[in-house]
Amino acid sequence: MTLSDQNFSGPFVAEDRAAMIRDHLRDAIVDRRLAPGTKLNEAEVGTLFDVSRTVVRAALQALAFEGLVKTERNRGAFVANPTPEEARQVFDSRRLIEPGIARAAAERITTTEIANFRARLHDESRLMGERGPTARRAEIHASGDFHLLLASVAGNAILLRFMEELVARSSLVIALYGRSGASSCGHNDHADILTALEAHDGDRASSLLLTHIDHIEADLDLRTTTGLALREALAP
Repeated sequence: MTLSDQNFSGPFVAEDRAAMIRDHLRDAIVDRRLAPGTKLNEAEVGTLFDVSRTVVRAALQALAFEGLVKTERNRGAFVANPTPEEARQVFDSRRLIEPGIARAAAERITTTEIANFRARLHDESRLMGERGPTARRAEIHASGDFHLLLASVAGNAILLRFMEELVARSSLVIALYGRSGASSCGHNDHADILTALEAHDGDRASSLLLTHIDHIEADLDLRTTTGLALREALAP
């Protein structure tokens, strides 16, 4: 079964196809199947997904807006290669935004939402017990989902959009440069943050979140990495 057969059967419009391609490419980038600097050739991507270059261009532009793809005039699109300074700026941005999100979430959180958080922590615990790159990538996704759920509980749609971009960028940086072994620390941090949220203690939740971001950034080890060819990275 081809990618086209698998994902694009039925009356998909161009916008739907662009969104699906964006999601496939985003996953391949964040999962480190596509290494930083990999050229994303419009014609090749179009062939893989059986779509026009116009549709591919729309997907790449969306990823460029998220900071996961860099476009260069007369050269095309490439997987972003975050510098140490760009990585610091991502986490500095999170320090500015997430404490306020935590305070708002502590005021609004419900019993049902607390149960949702606990389910996320259960998934993180399960992934921590598994081994291999697939489990590690899934754990990074699960950790990011915790922060997106926090932003959702805060009830500010604009901040949620900001956090979706920041979490995507953070996940790329962590997947590329994070040392193994930091996940248990991150999981314990999440549990402590949830305890503060459940107590509706916004100040403590905010303080713990800042400490958590410090832990994540301290684990980064900025070194080069290699990935798969474009066709291999996007294979089902």
